[in-house]
Parts: sequence; C-alpha cells; structure tokens
Amino acid sequence: MTVDNRDTIVAPATAAGGAIAVIRISGSETFAVCDRVFRGKRPLAAAEGYTVHYGRIMDGERVVDDVLATVFRAPHSYTGEDSVEVSCHGSSYVVSEILRLLLKSGARMAEPGEFTIRAYMNGKMDLSQAEAVADLIASSSRAAHTMASTQMRGGYSARLDALRDELVHLTALLELELDFSEEDVEFADRSHLRSIMEQIRSEIDRLKQSFSLGNAIKQGVPVAIVGAPNVGKSTLLNRLLNEDRAMVSDIAGTTRDVIEEQANIGGVVFRFLDTAGIRQTDDRLEQMGIERTMKSIGKAEIVIRMTEAGTRNPELENITLRDDQKLIDVINKCDLYPQSVLPEGVIAISAKRGEGIDELCRVLRAQIDTDALYQGDVVVSHSRHVEALSAAGEALEDALRGLDDGTPEDLLAEDIRQVIRYIGTITGRGEILSQEVLNHIFGKFCIGK
Repeated sequence: MTVDNRDTIVAPATAAGGAIAVIRISGSETFAVCDRVFRGKRPLAAAEGYTVHYGRIMDGERVVDDVLATVFRAPHSYTGEDSVEVSCHGSSYVVSEILRLLLKSGARMAEPGEFTIRAYMNGKMDLSQAEAVADLIASSSRAAHTMASTQMRGGYSARLDALRDELVHLTALLELELDFSEEDVEFADRSHLRSIMEQIRSEIDRLKQSFSLGNAIKQGVPVAIVGAPNVGKSTLLNRLLNEDRAMVSDIAGTTRDVIEEQANIGGVVFRFLDTAGIRQTDDRLEQMGIERTMKSIGKAEIVIRMTEAGTRNPELENITLRDDQKLIDVINKCDLYPQSVLPEGVIAISAKRGEGIDELCRVLRAQIDTDALYQGDVVVSHSRHVEALSAAGEALEDALRGLDDGTPEDLLAEDIRQVIRYIGTITGRGEILSQEVLNHIFGKFCIGK
C-alpha cells in the first residue's frame, strides 16, 4: 500500500447486513465530495466540526436515502484530516449506491488500514497505538480488550518514551564530555550511569517477559487435554464448550487427530486441544495421533492430565513439561468411585454428569494472572515488539560491557543510540520505517479502519 494523502478516500466502516451502516470519508476534498450528493439545510463545507446534520443522499433528483452526516474538521479527527461519517440504512443496496455516488464525486475506495495509516502519518497516534486499533477490533475477551485499550490509549507508548528519554539524557551527558575532552571533565558519573542502564535493562527484560502472557491472551491460552484412550477427554471438551463438538464413543482410540476449540472463561479465551489417547499400541494410525498429541503438549501453556478414578497410566506420569508450563491433574468418573481418596491438588470431576467442572474452570482461570493487566500494567503482545526489545537489550549489553572496558565516550554514546533506535521502531517516533514494514502492519487491517 502506497499512501497518498492528496486523495480523498471512502469506505464502509461497519459490517454489511445491520440496521444501520456508517460510511467514512476522509481527505482534503471531503466536504466538496460529500456536498455533491448530500442535501441538507446547508452545505457540509459550512458546518462546524463535531456537528451532526440530517439530509438526503441524492442521485440527481432521486432520493437514495435519508442520512445523518457527522462532520470532523482537521486536525481534530481520527485521521487528522477533514472527515465525514455518513450514517445510513444498512441495506447493501443503499450502501453500495452511496459509495458509487461518492466515488463518482471524486473520492476513491480506501485500502485496508488506510484511515489508520493516515492517522499515524498525521501524528494522531504512534505505530504501537495503530497496531492496537486492529487488536481492539479483533479482541474476543475482556483481557484482550483491556490489553488493546491500554496500548491504544498510549500507556505502552508512554513507558517506551520514558525509557527513550532516559537514554537520550545519558547520550547527551556522554557527548557533553566530548566537548570538554581537553579539560578532562566527567559529566556522567560512571556508577550512576551503570545504575540507570541496569534499570533500563530490567525494564526491557520485564517487557519481553510479558509477551508470554500478552501473546496467550491475544491468541487464546493453549490448553492440551491429555490422557489414556476412553478416559473422557472428548466428553470434557464438549462440557467445557457446552456443545457436542468432539465425537464421543466407548471405542478406545476414537480421537486420532487434535481437535481445537475455544471457550471464554472469566474474561480470558482458552484454546482447548483434545488429543489422541496416550497408550502403548501397534496401530500405526493411532501412533500417528499420539505423536501429534506429544507435539500439542509441547505447544500448550497449560496441560490438563486426565486419569480415571481407580486407574494408573505410567505413560502419562512420565510426560516431561517445560518449566513455564502449568499442569492440572484431573481424575474423571469420580461418581463411579465416591469413596476414593484423592491426592492433594487433584480435581475430581465427572465430565459426563458435569460434576466438578466449575472447580476446574476456576483453577484454569487462576493460572492466568491478569490482575496487573487490569490495573493498567503494560503487556507486550506483538512479536515485532519483542524482536525490537531483544535487539535493544543486546545493544544495551554492549554498552554495559563498554562501560566496564573503559570504551571512549563517543563509542559508548553510539551503543546507547542503537538502543534508542531499536526502541523507536516500536512506536515509529523518530524513525523512518520502510514501506515494507508499514505494509506488513497495516495490510492486516479491515477496510474502513
């Protein structure tokens, strides 16, 4: 996508099929384009910003629809340009006719994300805030919505800007020493310099570590349900989803591929992976299913290990998990063995009867700590940001090593400037980003945003 701010662009901003539709127009010729088809008490070109006007969209003498036109004047609009939002009836015919008339009047169809990229280019938001717009639209849970809202309101940008300001201050002190090199004056106390740089390193590390939570919330927390054949994994999945999604049978080994479905529990989306049963078998197809089960376990954040009351499964007991994975032990069919004494921390359920499911959901939800997120803490959710933070961290390590080795002030300042550049690529402030990067980011947007 090549941005040309000289064009006036138009696109529907709402999905088709609703009772009401909104068509967005933005650009220097917005009012002229709209006034060629809009008839109200006065032209929109004469209207003040933040005002709404009733009128009709006309095709010559033919009335297309009665509409409301909301006027936004530059720079006080979403894009920073003159803009109008036309609210009309949601008929696909009405929307297409209004679009046709606006295109005929001098506008062109907007490309995906073009309204938001104009907002970025016009300084209405930085790059991380622009990315959060797409995240907000795609959010399917309270946690994902909160994370995107915090980023879009600038909480993330503010923290990065604070880091950048500290680094710029350090660079300025070092370069000031260069100006007074003949006097052998030290403006930046080296112990204080190290202390500040280590604090910045800790903050970069914290932001990088938050990506695990941010990515899980954004994509859905992957949960692998594992157990022996016929232990009730598919029945549990259906119970968690409140629908018959997975096929249930008394025949062992019915599930031979991984079934993935989502459920919102306590404001967090969990992606449940119903896997093939784990046991010793000579069946080649079943072995392939078990191999996929082991891969699913490796991808999961949480593993629900199911066993049947009164039984043992050595294959399950030998599963090795990563340090960052969480394990929930569940014993199914507890209704058949009411006198069983359970080990501490094990959850007793009856997937078939629905007993213990609420407790399992409570324990599942407790594995994802969103308290800090809901209190406004910054959480990283884009791999692009993690890559930039990692590069910034490496550059900062170079600077710290240079500090230990007595590196000259000009080289030390250059290392710190590298940190500033990498952080700057996240927000786009002070950086000239390639068209390829911008296309990658904004190409994922829907048309009209």
